[in-house]
Amino acid sequence: MQESYHKWHSQYLNHNLEMLVFGSYGYPIILFPTEKGKYYDCKNFSLITSIQHFIEEGKIKIYCPEVIDSESWYNFDIQPAERVKKHIIYEKVILNDVLEFAKYETEQKFVGVAGCSFGGYHAINLAFRHPDKISSVISMGGFFDIKQFIYGYYDDNCYFNNPPDYMPNLEDEWYLEKIRTMKIFIGTGEFDFTINENKKLSDILTSKSINHSFNIYNAGKHDWETWKIMFVDYVSKILESNK
Repeated sequence: MQESYHKWHSQYLNHNLEMLVFGSYGYPIILFPTEKGKYYDCKNFSLITSIQHFIEEGKIKIYCPEVIDSESWYNFDIQPAERVKKHIIYEKVILNDVLEFAKYETEQKFVGVAGCSFGGYHAINLAFRHPDKISSVISMGGFFDIKQFIYGYYDDNCYFNNPPDYMPNLEDEWYLEKIRTMKIFIGTGEFDFTINENKKLSDILTSKSINHSFNIYNAGKHDWETWKIMFVDYVSKILESNK
């Protein structure tokens, strides 16, 4: 399995970022780690190994970028308004530095996004905010309500980065049509503390007539072993639907 390491200076954050990329070609998927995680966590916890056969067969190419949660949502040394602004800057990094790079390398028009735990938030929020760029999204044990990070503060930036708030009110037909064509997979474990948030998100999507797959894995927990099972299942379904 081909593996490459990338390090670049982000003009948006004004510091270096790192990323691992797995595979030579195929459908590109940007994969986010857990909250405050490292770009190599998905490799070290064998999530990459779980779908290695798809990578080696040239069906997918995985991009594992660094996250800056410690600078944004989890940075309690700055005001809530600054936390969400930092997250918006990070979104620009993913859209312009990572997503466009993945499209260029793979010669694909769209990419997929995926994530575990708070990485599921990154994947879901990015996909629903930019459905013209993303054709599939996988959330594994994700949690999505950012109010826990802003201590009662709320502005438009918070609202438009909080899927449980903006999705129920989404009426723009352009966005809805784009999201309805997306392949959406939401998985949680039977014993995962995120189960209620996942049920809520699934109910919201159902209320907006957005087709998606929502699965509760028997005996599943909020851990990498459960996510490895989910990832294989969901990547298989994406590849099958892409045929």
